[in-house]
Amino acid sequence: MRVRFDGEIFYWRGPSPFHFVTVPPEASEELRALSPMVSYGWGVLPVVAEVGATRWTTSLFPKEGAYVVPLKVAVRDAERLALGDRVTVVLSVGEKT
Repeated sequence: MRVRFDGEIFYWRGPSPFHFVTVPPEASEELRALSPMVSYGWGVLPVVAEVGATRWTTSLFPKEGAYVVPLKVAVRDAERLALGDRVTVVLSVGEKT
């Protein structure tokens, strides 16, 4: 399954401070339906993510009824992204990098 969406980069100072993009509600529902088949616990979903020319393996985390995509420093640096930027994200479930 592939999901493509646009979202704004935000910073979350939770237990693990990081930059994220929120998956829209409809796409989050589709991903949640796959969760029992691919999750390795706590509702976390392994995915291959793409932003621009950068592709990496990561995990989606449930937050406030949706999923969030973590954007590590290497991805933000490679794509010259900053807090508040809007990005197009492509997620693939069940695919390897």
